[in-house]
Amino acid sequence: MSLIKFDSRGLIPAIIQHVDTNEVLMMAFMNSDSIEKTFESGDVWFYSRSREELWHKGKTSGNYLKLKSFSIDCDGDVILIKVMPEGPACHTGEISCFHAEVDDTKTLNLTTILDARVIEELFDVIEERSNSYDEDSYTAKLLSGDVSRIAQKVVEEAGEVAIAGVQSNQKELVEEVVDLLYHLLVLIKSNDVSLQDVWEVLKSRRR
Repeated sequence: MSLIKFDSRGLIPAIIQHVDTNEVLMMAFMNSDSIEKTFESGDVWFYSRSREELWHKGKTSGNYLKLKSFSIDCDGDVILIKVMPEGPACHTGEISCFHAEVDDTKTLNLTTILDARVIEELFDVIEERSNSYDEDSYTAKLLSGDVSRIAQKVVEEAGEVAIAGVQSNQKELVEEVVDLLYHLLVLIKSNDVSLQDVWEVLKSRRR
């Protein structure tokens, strides 16, 4: 650990590479705790900057990254981890997060890609709340109750979305869509369905 140079926040970028194909799968950040967890468990752990907490890659999707080798570059400020992935590394269902090629004939909307990750991050939070008994947590209360209550909320929010859409109230529509997405994710979690299951079906229907 003494050879690793963490930044001022105690973080270091980690490049994840397939041990057999050498394909670069993803890049994320690690801190000293996530590195220790990685060596202790054999699964790769990261540090989520958005949630400010340790992130066990694959806990939500089931697509764990099994540690095969761990190296640092000559300056000690970048980590290279070779893994055997147990499924796609990208939350979109792609094998690699680096699947969007950019050339002279294509444009890439990075904002859209980054914003899409918010859904997976929200699902991670919902999953964490499912193991919580915090009386102040609305999510924990929903998940500890009957699934019919969650289903009822989905129906209610879907109705609100429809009304806002018919009334062409854009601000209200956006807010209601967010509420609907949240309750849909809670319903998904309550049925032990992973986001990866959803992504795979969605991808199969893409035209």
